[in-house]
Amino acid sequence: MSYFLVSVSNKENLLLCKKYGLAGFTNSINGLWTFSEIRIGDFVSFLYAAKAYNLYQVENKTAFENAEKLPPWKPITFKISRKTYSFPFRLNLKPIRFFEEPLIRIEFAYVAENLLLRGGYRKTHFQADQTTLQNVSQMGIIYKENIEPLVLSNTKIFIPKFTLNNKNIKISGVFPFREIILQALMRQYLSEDNNLKKFLNMISIDKIDAENLEVLGEKALPEGHIDIFIKESVPIGLSRNIIVEVKTGKATLNDFEQLKRYINETGDECLKGVLIAKDFGKRTIKKIPDKIIPIKYSLEDFDKPKTFEELKQKLKIEKII
Repeated sequence: MSYFLVSVSNKENLLLCKKYGLAGFTNSINGLWTFSEIRIGDFVSFLYAAKAYNLYQVENKTAFENAEKLPPWKPITFKISRKTYSFPFRLNLKPIRFFEEPLIRIEFAYVAENLLLRGGYRKTHFQADQTTLQNVSQMGIIYKENIEPLVLSNTKIFIPKFTLNNKNIKISGVFPFREIILQALMRQYLSEDNNLKKFLNMISIDKIDAENLEVLGEKALPEGHIDIFIKESVPIGLSRNIIVEVKTGKATLNDFEQLKRYINETGDECLKGVLIAKDFGKRTIKKIPDKIIPIKYSLEDFDKPKTFEELKQKLKIEKII
């Protein structure tokens, strides 16, 4: 199970989220990314004004058609893009603990560092590590207040799909397959013990057992943002890690150089860097820096729109050298 802090755009929406035990995400690719990445059974807290609110567990996930007409949130217009979005992607949440805590607490250091290096939120959600989840599981008090049920009538639901063909985007409920979606696919794929064991064997890592690792999403560094960060969940003496970069298309030398900078920034505790891409050119392969492993991914039968779960079943990876 993973733990996420979900960013809330304003105080009014925060109050509605808490009142109904709901998290909602916009009909944008970032909103769908968050909805896809957070799974039933995961834990979430709300993030607003540099504070974390309550601990919940995800009970259900639903995508609604015509969400602009559905309560509780009003459509929101962003100042920079001037685009208006509704909230079709929703999580039903079971309250676990009640608290309101500032992110300056040492217990939130993993998330706070990401926020600081990003210069603010600018992101729909942040994944925290298991240490953070253990800490918040002891904060505040057990949640005893009743969540008010939100009654929705005459609603239609859908299962979002992804496509590589821009012509299909015109179809209702079909979204473009972006790199952040591939990142979420890869993180969930590697989070499964058997897949992680195969992955470690593939990159010749035998110093750590898969059971002692956790697979986390984006981690900010001064040099940029790591796509997937695999680290020891309970480090003792050493805090060893593996850095994974994910590219939807063909890898370039710049991609390898970027990953090399991340490895240097992380230091000697980084065991390997892995670049996962759809393809690698012969000239690029010959110039791969030390300590970096190239891995090719494939998605079978992706000629038609597919759901996130369908894509996860079709995902395969292989070491190419």
